[in-house]
Amino acid sequence: MTTVAQAGATTVPAAGPEPITEPGIYDMTNETYHSHRYALSSSGARMLLPPSCPALFRHAQDNPTETKKTFELGSAAHKLVLGEGPDLIRVDADKWTTTAVKAEVAAIRSDGNIPLKPAEYEQVQAMADALRRHPVASMLFDPARGKPEQSLFWRDRPTGVMRRARFDWLPDARSGRLIIPDYKTCRSAEPAALARAVEDFGYHQQDDWYRAAARALDLADDSAAFVFVCQEKTPPYLVTVVEMDAEARRIGAARNRRALEVFAECTESGVWPGYSNEIAYLSLPTWAAIRDTEEYL
Repeated sequence: MTTVAQAGATTVPAAGPEPITEPGIYDMTNETYHSHRYALSSSGARMLLPPSCPALFRHAQDNPTETKKTFELGSAAHKLVLGEGPDLIRVDADKWTTTAVKAEVAAIRSDGNIPLKPAEYEQVQAMADALRRHPVASMLFDPARGKPEQSLFWRDRPTGVMRRARFDWLPDARSGRLIIPDYKTCRSAEPAALARAVEDFGYHQQDDWYRAAARALDLADDSAAFVFVCQEKTPPYLVTVVEMDAEARRIGAARNRRALEVFAECTESGVWPGYSNEIAYLSLPTWAAIRDTEEYL
C-alpha cells in the first residue's frame, strides 16, 4: 500500500499493487516495477536528499509524469542493447505535424511502444552496432551470460524498509568476481564529463544500491563490481565503461543510509517535509562574495 501526502500532511492510502514481502528476483514489466512505490528505489533515495527533499519525492511518487520524448530515445537504445523492452516503430515522416501522423504516433504510444522518426531509428541502430564493437561493453551484455531487466526486492535490516532495484543486466552466477553493468546514454562519454554526471545524478548512490541488492540476495559478496556503460548519442557513438573509486562508493553508501532513514521516518510519521521548516540563513556564493568584495569593499 502506498501513501499520498503533501509536506506536513498526514498520509492517506492510495491504490497500488499487492506488496512484495519476500526478498527475491522477480520477472515483471518496467511499468509494474515502478508501481511498487512502497519499496524504495535508488532514484527515490537520491530524490529524498539535498538538493531535493522528501516533499518533492512524495509528489513525484504520487504524480508520475508522462514519458518525455528525450527519454524515448534512450529507451529505444536500451531495447536494442539489452534485447528486451517495448517495440520500436519507425514512423515514415520527418515531421510529426499532420493530424494523421499525430494519430499514428499516439496509437503507438498507447500500445506501449516507442515511435521513432526515420533518422532516430537509424541512430539507435547505429548506437547498438557501435556498442557491440566495444571490446568490454560487448562482453558485459553478452546474451549468453546473463538476463536483461531483472527486478530485485529485499528488506533493509536496520530500518525495515523494503528496497528495490531493476538491473539493466543480471549476469549469470559464475566463479570469480560478479560485474553488474548499467547502460546509460549521454551527451559526452569523456571521463571528466562523466565524473560531473556522477555528481549531478548521484550515480555513486546507484552503484552502492545495486551492489547491496546483489549481496542481500546472495548473488555476490563484497567483491562485486558495478560499472556504467556510457554511450554518446552522436556519431561515432563512443562508449566508455567506468567504475566508481572507493571514496565515491563510501560516500554513495553513506548517502543511501541517510535516505533510508529519512524514508523510514517520513513513512512512519506521514510527514514529508520540504527544504526547511525554519528561516534559512543564506550567504552569497563564494565566487560572488570574492568578486564583489574586491569591487565594492
